[in-house]
Amino acid sequence: METPVTTYPRRFYKHASIFEADSGLALKLDERRLKTPKGAAFTAPTRALADAMVEEWNAQAEHIIPTRMPLTQFAFAAIDATATKRDEVADYIAKFGETDLCCHRAASPIDLVAHQDAHWSSLRDWLHAYVGADLPVVTGVLPADVPQGELAKLRAAARALDDFRLTALAQATGLAGSVIIGFAILHEKLTPAAAFAAAALDDLWAQEKWGADAEAQSRLARQRAEFEALARFVAALA
Repeated sequence: METPVTTYPRRFYKHASIFEADSGLALKLDERRLKTPKGAAFTAPTRALADAMVEEWNAQAEHIIPTRMPLTQFAFAAIDATATKRDEVADYIAKFGETDLCCHRAASPIDLVAHQDAHWSSLRDWLHAYVGADLPVVTGVLPADVPQGELAKLRAAARALDDFRLTALAQATGLAGSVIIGFAILHEKLTPAAAFAAAALDDLWAQEKWGADAEAQSRLARQRAEFEALARFVAALA
């Protein structure tokens, strides 16, 4: 059930804007500097992200609804969570190498097997070429026996990112159930639509075969919207 709008805090400001602070580009709500939920003074790493966040804050109506400000939420997470837990975040991302959606294939029916191979194998090959990690393709859902050296390559590639991009990678990997798709989104190898199609491939295939109920359609719509928000966040970091 959707949270009633009236349970969210009321908008307390008239206008959000950008200003130059000693630490870089900052945002303010009227004359009050924007802070993260944990109280850190917010500074944007790029002008594009600052502009996008200002648009989100100015688009709020009578109540401030965080789910309608996804880029702001990603940015806050980069400062409040990722910055202090970089190793944990990198480990979380690398762990998906054992259960990566793109590497865990169906045994049947044959048309689904072919569909998975057509959409996922090229992404797996791209990750191997880009990051160096060679993730095995297996049948079924049990974690694959991936050499620790391959997982270490994923971990190192994640740790090399700044806090904002590491946040984007973690969010994309978790959303897709795939570190392969996560890296592809981060490096704009996939459009939001293509990322959604790859991550939801099994569900979309089943829909074409047997149809979908309202709950499944709603879940897929939310997933699609999250991929679009992540793509906007990544683009704003360029």
